[in-house]
Amino acid sequence: MGRGGREKVLDGPERRCIATGRSGPAERLIRFVVSPEGQLVPDLAGRLPGRGIWVSARRAALEMATGKRLFARAARQPVQMPEDLPARVEALLAQRVVELVSLARKAGLAVAGYEKTRSALAAGGVAALVQASDGSERGKTRLRPPGGEATHVTCLTASEIGLAFGREHVIHAALMAGTLSARVVEEAARLSGVREMSAPVTGGPVDGEPGENGVGDT
Repeated sequence: MGRGGREKVLDGPERRCIATGRSGPAERLIRFVVSPEGQLVPDLAGRLPGRGIWVSARRAALEMATGKRLFARAARQPVQMPEDLPARVEALLAQRVVELVSLARKAGLAVAGYEKTRSALAAGGVAALVQASDGSERGKTRLRPPGGEATHVTCLTASEIGLAFGREHVIHAALMAGTLSARVVEEAARLSGVREMSAPVTGGPVDGEPGENGVGDT
């Protein structure tokens, strides 16, 4: 997504997924490198030295690359990697998205809580609506993203969004237009893909519970 909430056109370099064989924008894939010791390292920022090995940001693609030992084939050498690689990548992506939302908050580009989010959406200038995956569906439908699916981030749990705002739980948040918000949407798209085959999150807070506008559920 670009400035002003417009959807970003992914016109950067394309990379080929070793699992699916399909090519796509680098922003939609995950880069890995092999360390001098032969360890496979996720390079989410795409900055580590070495030959990149690319996998689509999809749980199934990561599991295929791991199960069929495609990383070693692509690297043309033995590769050491954890058996729970997809879960580790998911955790790293979630941490990355949370940190970006936190940076947006510190920059004054993010608000949390139902009332503040609703007011921000009504005032305009919101680039993305962030809603917890484990919040009540009824409560979440009361707010609409500013520009369709591309501006609706739903891959984080209430506790993960809460971390970004220094609270226990947050269900609704709004990100104002800017570079940080664009990065949140971009990284959230990758996280959504990696989490597509994860077990559904249940038992979380719902709108209307104690703390809707305070310490708890926001």
